[in-house]
Amino acid sequence: MGILEKIADIEREVSKTQKNKATEYHLGLLKAKLAKYRAMLLEPQGKSGPKGVGFDVVRSGDARVAMVGFPSVGKSTLLSKVTATKSEAASYEFTTLTCIPGKINYNGAQIQLLDLPGIIEGAAQGKGRGRQVIAVAKTADLILMMLDATKGPRQRELLEAELEAVGIRINTHKPNIYFKVKKGGGISFNATLKLTHLTERTVIGILHDYKIHNAEVLIREDATVDQFIDVVLGNRKYIKCLYCYNKIDQIPIEEVDRLARQDYTVVVSCESDLNLDYLVHQIWHHLDLIRVYTKKRGEFPDFEGGLILKRNSTVEQVCKAIHRSLISEFKFALVWGISTKHNPQRAGLTHIVEDEDVIQVVKKKA
Repeated sequence: MGILEKIADIEREVSKTQKNKATEYHLGLLKAKLAKYRAMLLEPQGKSGPKGVGFDVVRSGDARVAMVGFPSVGKSTLLSKVTATKSEAASYEFTTLTCIPGKINYNGAQIQLLDLPGIIEGAAQGKGRGRQVIAVAKTADLILMMLDATKGPRQRELLEAELEAVGIRINTHKPNIYFKVKKGGGISFNATLKLTHLTERTVIGILHDYKIHNAEVLIREDATVDQFIDVVLGNRKYIKCLYCYNKIDQIPIEEVDRLARQDYTVVVSCESDLNLDYLVHQIWHHLDLIRVYTKKRGEFPDFEGGLILKRNSTVEQVCKAIHRSLISEFKFALVWGISTKHNPQRAGLTHIVEDEDVIQVVKKKA
């Protein structure tokens, strides 16, 4: 029996099993086996196995956004509209057969936008080059899920399931669970709060299924079985996802209003150029990027060439962005902006900067 058949058998058994206290241990073991087989399915083929043509693109700019979606939802049209890159767009499916990069210039930042080929149901098992598409999506800072507003919610559910199957967790955080494999001493299990989904028996059973017999587990949140398995595997990617509904000019205004009010959602029409500026703004917002301006002593700040950093960056990361040798010469920094209590404020390397702060680095005397 192949891996795909084993996965199908386990999925059937999970769907048939009633969910209650008596079956939670059995379900936990089934989910652990399912995650193990899916991980085996995603491992690259051996030397004698078939080789696909990859289309990973060199990372450039300050952030990377990957567009995923089914064929003919408007990915190529959007790339052509918001970047200077022209991607072939047509009314038939699978117009794009490789990864086409473009660049969005916004607020002084260069955001790399990738137009990936349309994926089909079963992409996680390698159908329609889906494995390569999702592998590129794993390298992104943000996933832009392109959806057709004229179709139902099923398309979104299918895409989310495909991303889930390959270990991409969208719009969620890494579980607050400490897990460390040890050389001896058995399994140590502790929790800082009452657990409603996990038990010590379930945790030990899952670890034994992965042939782990010595480990330390400390659970700090009411995690589910799936979240614990994610921590054990340790290869999950937690990425923000922005849902973009295209072709809103073909549906009633009431439906547009309903879609626009959903979380992490933007509604656009690429053909009619509707709401594209707001989409670019939301991409910037969900990437959590900030601008920091530098200033030399006795001069005005350089508001033309700001530094683009991730939110919650420190003065140390600002110095590294200017030049990596600046840390060794750093004495203190003067910061102006909303991150300070007064302007200017003397700050050390651990001070967290905010959007549009101005910083002046003072070096040690030679």
